[in-house]
Amino acid sequence: MLKGFFKVPKATNEPVKSYLPNSPEKEAVLTAYDQMWNSKIDVPLYIGSEEIRTGKTKTITAPHDHQHQVGIYHLAEKQHVEKAIKNALESRKAWANMAWEQRAAIFLKAAELIAGPYRARINAATMIGQSKNIHQAEIDAACELIDFLRFNVEFMTQIYEDQPASSNDMWNRLEYRPLEGFIYAITPFNFTAIAANLPASAAMMGNVVIWKPSDSQVFSAKIIIEVFKEAGIPDGVINVVFGDALMITDTILASRDFAGLHFTGSTHVFKDIWSKIGTNIHHYKTYPRIVGETGGKDFIIAHSSANAKQVSTGIVRGAFEFQGQKCSAASRAYVPKSLWPAIKEQIITDVKSMTMGSPQDFCNFITAVIHEGSFDKLAHFIDQAKKDTEAEIIVGGNYDKSVGYFIEPTVIVTTNPHYSTMETELFGPIMTIYVYDDAKWEETLELVDATSEYALTGAVFSQDRYAIEVATIKLQNAAGNFYINDKPTGAVVGQQPFGGARASGTNDKAGSPINLLRWVSPRTIKETFVTPVDYRYPFLGE
Repeated sequence: MLKGFFKVPKATNEPVKSYLPNSPEKEAVLTAYDQMWNSKIDVPLYIGSEEIRTGKTKTITAPHDHQHQVGIYHLAEKQHVEKAIKNALESRKAWANMAWEQRAAIFLKAAELIAGPYRARINAATMIGQSKNIHQAEIDAACELIDFLRFNVEFMTQIYEDQPASSNDMWNRLEYRPLEGFIYAITPFNFTAIAANLPASAAMMGNVVIWKPSDSQVFSAKIIIEVFKEAGIPDGVINVVFGDALMITDTILASRDFAGLHFTGSTHVFKDIWSKIGTNIHHYKTYPRIVGETGGKDFIIAHSSANAKQVSTGIVRGAFEFQGQKCSAASRAYVPKSLWPAIKEQIITDVKSMTMGSPQDFCNFITAVIHEGSFDKLAHFIDQAKKDTEAEIIVGGNYDKSVGYFIEPTVIVTTNPHYSTMETELFGPIMTIYVYDDAKWEETLELVDATSEYALTGAVFSQDRYAIEVATIKLQNAAGNFYINDKPTGAVVGQQPFGGARASGTNDKAGSPINLLRWVSPRTIKETFVTPVDYRYPFLGE
């Protein structure tokens, strides 16, 4: 498909609103929060043009007030998943052939709807259903999602513009076809933007999608669906099912028309799905594309030349924003002995200054973790650290789930660089620090590289350019997103394409053209203007 003569608006990153006292955006989101808190929403399955309520439901609750029921959502049975597949394949006939600029217009409109009339509602839904404070909701559900939609349109046009050379007697061109079949999108609870982008990026390239959101993200998923519908995505292009993940996945993977997986979630689940795809490979019409971003045991390492206040701020922000529930969140740190007293003092001061509670109160930096299973896992590791002689909790360490799933930001210092919380992905507000001898800089870099099976994000703090160069080289494979003198979180679409390798995923870089290329199957077309009429080549003579 060619760009033709059309130009799309130049993509720019959406500015982050401040939500200062008495600001219009603060009033708008708090009004939306109050209205939605008691809305008792009823979320159906979205299959083709139908909203299907099966009668088999689960409740939606707020992690920071788990006894408060926000609404219900309906669970699919196998017949509904099969119906979604059928609807998607029927819709593909028109959607795959729609002119690219018509598809682009839909997603650009969706971006403007979120930037304007839906901004307060999608932020409020993310605050209620995922317990994000207003800043975390704003940079995710509003800004990052808007950026994905705008920049992906620009990336799409860049892809279509990439055409082969031609000559006077022939015209060569590449047609970027959508995949032959449908895409299965499985999305996580922790980012509303990712939940929307996984189905939207594939659909933008002309594909049809079956989308299974996380059970812990249904509230904001409903707002995404409303936005997409108002923006004009045709029925059947993105079909949404909730329910038993194993049943839904097995039903989808059994279809001969399964053409691709767009996944963000746990490493174990991703590997299990990949294995099933391999088992079914002889059944599929095409080789399915597999794109996944999974776990991380993300690191910060400080050199002796680093600024102690910068390091402590990087650790506190990197580990505890959104309760450490980002794939990119720092959960292990390596600090030189010479800087440790200053860094330790500042970390303790900062953590003790944090308030914890409902995201409705804008004074709270910390809110709740996502559900009881996460709470219990984190509490177990905290309790174990209290018992272990090679670990010391220097701040935090308390937890309470009587009202919400609240875990205090907790910092563990260990004398063992292979202590369990240095190696195990926890996905919560627990940071473990190992203090190393200043002279063992390169040895410690090797330790960082070898400690974890993951390779998602990492950061180095140093004022010594030689030390930065050594770290950049030695940690080349330790992180797909590597930060110098900054925390390892907060990748911005169009600026820091995101993804990691090793057990962290396929590194197909969301927020870049690399990801969109996974959802097309190029066809090369050669047209010869004056076709030969004699088989003989000159070397044969006359």
